[in-house]
Amino acid sequence: MLRWRLISATIILSLLFGLIYLDITRPIRGVAGVWLLPILLLAIVGGVVELLNMLATGGHRPARWSTCTGALLVFLATCAPLGWPLTGNTYPVDCPFGKLGWPLAATACATLLAFLAEVLRYHEPGKALVNVALAVFAICYVGLLASFLVLLRTVNSTEPLWGMIALLSTISIVKMSDTGAYTFGRLFGKHKLAPRLSPGKTIEGLIGGLVTAVVTALIWPLVLIPMMLSPAAAPNWIGWFLCGLMIAIAGVVGDLAESLLKRDMRCKDSGHWIPGLGGFLDILDSLLFAAPVAFCCWTVGLVGPA
Repeated sequence: MLRWRLISATIILSLLFGLIYLDITRPIRGVAGVWLLPILLLAIVGGVVELLNMLATGGHRPARWSTCTGALLVFLATCAPLGWPLTGNTYPVDCPFGKLGWPLAATACATLLAFLAEVLRYHEPGKALVNVALAVFAICYVGLLASFLVLLRTVNSTEPLWGMIALLSTISIVKMSDTGAYTFGRLFGKHKLAPRLSPGKTIEGLIGGLVTAVVTALIWPLVLIPMMLSPAAAPNWIGWFLCGLMIAIAGVVGDLAESLLKRDMRCKDSGHWIPGLGGFLDILDSLLFAAPVAFCCWTVGLVGPA
């Protein structure tokens, strides 16, 4: 298991770092983030399919075509502002949609689609409302929350590298928090955090994960950002301390949320697509909850350009 985990992690990281390099050094028509969209698209499709399979195990079967289409619609709508530069035009600053309006409008359309799917296949009372609710839940849980990863990459239009910093810092804080929680839990864990949901998680692991996350967050303003931009670009480390703590807490909630789904649907794993790592949701779970929190931190100026 450990061997396959290391092999899968190496392949994923190699692919991710390769796309990051291309995105920074050779952006398509000067548009930041385009190189990273295919891997996120794959993760969203895989995540929705896994969630639908979990729901089916629990006896719930919302329409697959409308749920997958709705999640893709939200993702594509979030990427819409990237389409203007690709056509040689500039995204209008006075666009009433802004950036958040696109995924919000797409979520509304996806909700309509979920209702339409149940209208077309309606046979008897008792299941339609539940199926609509679960379809909208899947669209929001995977499609809408994952769209914030796209928004993070485009968080600063004047200096595209800041967007990459926003995305990479969020991913690194979340994953290092997971690593710290696992390590401290194995070494010092005695008190269970949520024994009914995730017996392996401990309070000691939680504390270790939060400490690791904060240390990782502080490395960005103190070391990495001055190296990537300039020494004068190093932002306030206090904001990064708070941001790292909030992102880590959101990541823990996201991890426990997926455990809740698996327990409630009586599933041991969300999927087996990735040897040693499980499924797409096992990789995305923490990021899905952390990305909106990180986006809020960048939007309100808690972190970002000094």
